[in-house]
Amino acid sequence: MSEHPIRLVLEDDLERARFTVLLRWLLAIPHYLWLIVWSVAVIFAVIASWFATLVRGRTPDALHRFLAAYVKYATQLYGYLYLAANPYPSFDGGDGYPIDLVIAGPAPQSRWKVAFRVILVIPASVFATTLVGLPGWSTSGGTRGKTSSLGFTRLPDLVLLAAVLGWFAVLARGRMPRGLRDLIAYGISYGAQVWGYALLLTDRYPNSDPQAALADIPVRHDPAWLEVDGVLERSRLTVFFRALLAIPHFVWLLLWGILVFLAAIANWFAVLFTGRVPEALGRFLSAYLRYQFHVYGFLYLLANPFPGFVGAAGSYPLEAVLATPGRQRRWTVLLRVVLGFPAMALTSAFGAVLSAAALLGWFASLATGRMPLGLRNAGMLALRYQLQTTAYLMVLYDAYPYSGPALRGEPADEEPPSAQAISAFG
Repeated sequence: MSEHPIRLVLEDDLERARFTVLLRWLLAIPHYLWLIVWSVAVIFAVIASWFATLVRGRTPDALHRFLAAYVKYATQLYGYLYLAANPYPSFDGGDGYPIDLVIAGPAPQSRWKVAFRVILVIPASVFATTLVGLPGWSTSGGTRGKTSSLGFTRLPDLVLLAAVLGWFAVLARGRMPRGLRDLIAYGISYGAQVWGYALLLTDRYPNSDPQAALADIPVRHDPAWLEVDGVLERSRLTVFFRALLAIPHFVWLLLWGILVFLAAIANWFAVLFTGRVPEALGRFLSAYLRYQFHVYGFLYLLANPFPGFVGAAGSYPLEAVLATPGRQRRWTVLLRVVLGFPAMALTSAFGAVLSAAALLGWFASLATGRMPLGLRNAGMLALRYQLQTTAYLMVLYDAYPYSGPALRGEPADEEPPSAQAISAFG
């Protein structure tokens, strides 16, 4: 498929000024006011654009430029607010900001898609809600239904949490961790495509694939990784009954999990005193992790076959690839639960994204017999982070979970990367 007509351009060097980061929300007050004014004008412009596009099959040039500038400006502003970029943005949505959009010019659009745009955008809006938030809808506790006067609701859940974690990291180090920056950029990119689709800038549906959101995706050598085959076909019958079919696995996971809890405690003491994971405990915990994520892959429609019950390596299309545990620094082991708090919080937010991807994939698989690639890859990103967090908390590795889109690379040696090599908070 050709490139999406609305594409993110990211030219950020991760350096951040601590002072402006500390006061970022206050410094943006003039932008809040300007966005309010611009949002009011957009309401009238998009109504006019809808009628014109419905009649002509193409958005008028002047309306397209006006709405495109609005989406570009909102993208730059949220990139600034959520620490995906450092400079103070301009007020016109012009080119050249470190996080920006390239929006293709007006193109012919299908009139029936224009007529039903409000309905067609609903699935993308549901996914965007868990990722970046939408007007009138929020998944944050106690905030459902509250809208922002800015035209966009505040970014809740995953993107907001990533920005909060990045705020602390920047104040401590003067740099934004790349994983968090890239995760925020992915959310902003998808949100921009949803808004571009809703505002009739294009009739290309938003692309939820995190690997397609950024032009430059790092190659990682993390000791815990998820791999999946390229098969997207799904059995409609097993998809319809997927949750029921997984019940025996839930029971077995619960029983096995009791032993794993005790083994993880024993492993914590062993690594604290010796600096290494005992071989027998490493095999036992690794087998459980493989099995757990076989089940999750089946449940969340990331893979199709019914999994086995033993977590054998290479036995399932979705595989938890786990390196042999190496030496760990004892101070990170001693403080593992405290150090793991940011990752646990982010894992919880990723869970909403995973559930939304599975829900939308469930409907798509029943309709077409295929899991959409973008939703599959979004679910894989969320599940990979959960795998790395679980392995970190089990003290299998001291490599901190990486939150951004990434590609798998071959490790240079058998030693996993240390927590020092992986920046704080991913």
